[in-house]
Amino acid sequence: MNLALIVSLALGATTFIFMLLFFDIKIFDDLYKLIMDISTTLVDYVQDYNKKRYIERMKREKIVLEKENLFAKYNRLVESLISDFNLPLTLESFTSLLSILFIIIVLIIVLFIQSVSLAVVIAVALFIGLLTFFVMQSKSIRMEKLESIMDAEDLICPLARDGVLVAIKKVMESDEYINSNIRPYFAQFIDNCEQNGYSFKQAITLLNKQLGSKFDNFTKKAIIFEYNERKGMADVFLDIVDENAVLREMNAKKERIFRKMNRDFLIKTFIIIVFFIYALSVEGFKEFMVGTEAGKIINTAMISIICISFARCQSLQGDLSVGGEKK
Repeated sequence: MNLALIVSLALGATTFIFMLLFFDIKIFDDLYKLIMDISTTLVDYVQDYNKKRYIERMKREKIVLEKENLFAKYNRLVESLISDFNLPLTLESFTSLLSILFIIIVLIIVLFIQSVSLAVVIAVALFIGLLTFFVMQSKSIRMEKLESIMDAEDLICPLARDGVLVAIKKVMESDEYINSNIRPYFAQFIDNCEQNGYSFKQAITLLNKQLGSKFDNFTKKAIIFEYNERKGMADVFLDIVDENAVLREMNAKKERIFRKMNRDFLIKTFIIIVFFIYALSVEGFKEFMVGTEAGKIINTAMISIICISFARCQSLQGDLSVGGEKK
């Protein structure tokens, strides 16, 4: 860049700034307002579109049994993630955010590899890995909830001789007995029975829905016990304590196996990445992997294999919450 061009640019910039100040032109404020107006319009349009799709899906699910296909599996996966992480989103809004994020990532990758097709493949692989990571965290949340439910059952069952409601009230007297993540549900159950006019069956059924299928067995026995109580019948609750002990032992064994699988996968992936970074120090290898089309294809394949292998590793582990809530 020569001196004349630099001087011309400087004079032009100075003149432009002087005109803005002299005529009190607030171009940046107007530009910001324009961008915000466009963004608000787009957000409102997406929200209205998602709301329409949500209403249509709710109507369709009431009258049509959804077929088991890829879209149905995706819907269940997303809804379980939204539920487990308490996200303020619907299936439609989550999908919209995912789509926008996907496009942004593709554009960023294109800047580095100058290939739209390879960028799409890498972005898909990265999203598979990202969703798998969140599914793994979701399993941990459900496992923690399952443990909390079993702990609560172990405390309530031996006290159920005087009635399930009485037993739950006794356990709720201490903040330490029932985990805080499920404690509000039990508090609501007590309020529903004593203040909100619910029958015992209605209140315990609502509690069952909130806690999930792990609480099914307790709920069935509680309803039978409440309306058909006979001498010695309270002992049926002790079976739940024994089942929980067996379930804990099974889950502990599974967790040890799965922890080893995850550790082995991380070690192998780390070795591959370290070797690849070391190999880039070789000039010819670096030029081939970064600067040629074949090298970019190999890089894309490696990233895809790592992400898909991670997803496969997690799918093999299945659901830790045996006897718990099925998502």
